[in-house]
Amino acid sequence: MNDVRPGRLKVYLGAAPGVGKTYRMLDEARRRAARGADVVVGFVECHGRPRTEAMLDGLAVVGRLNCAYRGGEFAEMDLAAVLDRRPQVAVVDELAHTNVPGDGRNAKRWQDIEELLAAGIDVITAVNIQHLESLNDVVEKITGVPQHETVPDEVVRRAQQVELVDIPPEGLRRRMAHGNIYAPEKVDAALAHYFRPGNLTALRQLALLWVADRVDEALQSYRSEHGIGGVWETRERVVVALTGGPEGDTLIRRAARIADRSAGGDLLAVHVTRSDGLAAGASHASLARQRGLVEALGGSYHSVVGDDVPTALVEFARAENATQLVLGTSRRGRLEQFLTGRGIGETAVALSGDIDVHMVTHERAGRGRLLPSRRRTLSTGRRIAGPVAGLALPVLLTLLLEQVRGTLNLTSEALLYLLTVVGVACIGGVASAVVASVTASLLLNYWFVPPRGHFTLGDTNNFLALVVFAIVAATVAAVVDRSLRLSRRSARATAEAETMSSLAGTIVRGGATIPALLERTRETFGMDSAELVEQPPGPGTYDGVAVPVGSRSHLVLRGRTLPSSERRVLAAFAAHVGSAVERARLAEAAAEIEPVKAADRLRTALLRAVGHDLRTPLAAGWAAITSLRSRDVDFTDEDREELLATADESMAKLNRLVENLLDLSRLQAGALTLNLRATTLEEVLPAALGDTPGIEVADLEGIPEILADPPLLERVIANLVANAARHTPPGTKVLVTASALAGRVEVRVVDRGPGLPVEDRERIFEPFQRLGDTDNTTGLGLGLALSRGLAEAMDGTLTPEDTPGGGLTMVLALPVVAGEQMSQVRGTQIA
Repeated sequence: MNDVRPGRLKVYLGAAPGVGKTYRMLDEARRRAARGADVVVGFVECHGRPRTEAMLDGLAVVGRLNCAYRGGEFAEMDLAAVLDRRPQVAVVDELAHTNVPGDGRNAKRWQDIEELLAAGIDVITAVNIQHLESLNDVVEKITGVPQHETVPDEVVRRAQQVELVDIPPEGLRRRMAHGNIYAPEKVDAALAHYFRPGNLTALRQLALLWVADRVDEALQSYRSEHGIGGVWETRERVVVALTGGPEGDTLIRRAARIADRSAGGDLLAVHVTRSDGLAAGASHASLARQRGLVEALGGSYHSVVGDDVPTALVEFARAENATQLVLGTSRRGRLEQFLTGRGIGETAVALSGDIDVHMVTHERAGRGRLLPSRRRTLSTGRRIAGPVAGLALPVLLTLLLEQVRGTLNLTSEALLYLLTVVGVACIGGVASAVVASVTASLLLNYWFVPPRGHFTLGDTNNFLALVVFAIVAATVAAVVDRSLRLSRRSARATAEAETMSSLAGTIVRGGATIPALLERTRETFGMDSAELVEQPPGPGTYDGVAVPVGSRSHLVLRGRTLPSSERRVLAAFAAHVGSAVERARLAEAAAEIEPVKAADRLRTALLRAVGHDLRTPLAAGWAAITSLRSRDVDFTDEDREELLATADESMAKLNRLVENLLDLSRLQAGALTLNLRATTLEEVLPAALGDTPGIEVADLEGIPEILADPPLLERVIANLVANAARHTPPGTKVLVTASALAGRVEVRVVDRGPGLPVEDRERIFEPFQRLGDTDNTTGLGLGLALSRGLAEAMDGTLTPEDTPGGGLTMVLALPVVAGEQMSQVRGTQIA
């Protein structure tokens, strides 16, 4: 049996490109190699940085695997070679990288790394914060740049070490300006866009917070594994207890202010659902509203099950390593406090230990309704107190009645004994009531039925009266006990419904991921851990419970043995977890199918477009040439020239369509070769505008040179101008203007047409779209799609804007060439 220890993963996490992840990763590799470890470099991308490349000296490097894909050659990590080499440590860069498809390779680089770990090889890797799946959309909102390569957060969370590589924004911008990150021609554009100080500050904060959360998880795990119950005040965490009462809003805002006093403070709201469902003044609508308030203030809402509310609160606070607990003062009045004893707040203070407890006053304090008892279940104390009361209370009543002998008749005395029996039933149930009824019957017969001081059970009437009294007392007690039991069942059902409602709320709010559901399950039932496993541990090997989830997995909770009442609720939680697992599998299957569907849609659109748009110029040219070859007609020179012009125009149109299709396919395959060089707009515009009528060009004096491929830039501008001319009303000119801003030149092509709704502005860049065209003779709809692709290939952007006064303006932005770049000619392969 092959018993290989899984490898250990170390991740260098950065807030942005250029912070030094690869350098630190190679430095770690060199240190390990110097200590005698067998270290190889599986894949490292140095991006032409001399200092980083120098770190490879002395390290064994596995050669890359050249992969052919869609006519291009790409270098990927040779996973098989690394596995055959079986080093102790492998350095693998770019954790979120997408591999070139084919030959059974994994889709993502992180899947390659998992294979290395499974083989017992330690791996050092690196990733930027923008590539984490949970932060992908947040980073796009901050920077405006979508990230197409992502890695699941769980992959990074499973790493044994996550080290943050941090650098202040200004330091990173200086490193960029000195040419230590990107090639010189890309520096100005990067500094003006992605590497703006505000962007870098926000990304840095995201990275710090993500690592802080990961450190917090590790701390909680350590405390749980070592049974540490005391509070470690590593960060301020404030827990506020909610009952669903009207004072909840006040408590939440007070707790939020306490948490805000310290940077990084956490706010956690918790509602304890008693297993009997009884809570003074609880309102499900209020709890739902208060949950929304907590989340609006940046906190999190939690629900736990517990019979002893103060103990459940304190245990939750300790489990979350909370430093402060916020409670409301009691809504019970003075009489109720006297009758029911110490309340939840006082008990929590006694149990809190090193957790600070804040008792917050509110307008409802002392104005609650009177409750008959704070305890409503047959606890051990009540089971003992019931029979004792059944013996003692009738005796005490007898002594009291003896003091007022002569003032009450026998009927009144019997009713008082009956009332005592009912009271005992409320305390201890039917069994205690039977004891009380027998005791009361005997005392009533001996002390108050003539002749007093003697038992008169021999008298038929007296005996029958005593039997009827006992039956009535037992019957009343049974009815009272049954009513209490039904009340408890109803209250338990309410508690279970409330718990499931809270779970449903979590799912609706988007917290239905499997880790979130597992954490919610662990928290609700007060367990130490909750996990999904294929095979549950054997009975007696742990404290906890295991329930099946679907046909393949089991939900295992460790910490304590659950009673049957809580297992029913746990079964519902397990059903939700099973649904989440199934949804995850379906989503994964759908994600695999989506690229195939997209390719099929593209192919269908291509065939439909080709069926018309390529056939039209082909038919016109063919007809012209066929006419010219005809021997039956004598054409004049003028007719012959017209036919030749028609054939030439048709072939030119056909050639343009085919070139657009080929260029678009090369762009999508990443195989378009660029010849970037210093280019002026005066050099490109004449050819791009051609003989297109109705074009007005603004003064271009003072516009600096740009880094571009002149023929491709010419095609981009020609497509934009042709599109604008097609939508501009007769008698109105298309305006072409340019300006320089923040290291980029922006070329604007302005039309005065009908414009375009905001929701359609991205669709115009999809292939085979002709939004706004009134006929099908305007081409394949590739012009704008190809133009954006070519612009982005030249490190530019193409975006639509409203034209003031009506119409659409297409803005083409390209980087400026400065200094030494003026005379450089660079051939670049887009990959």
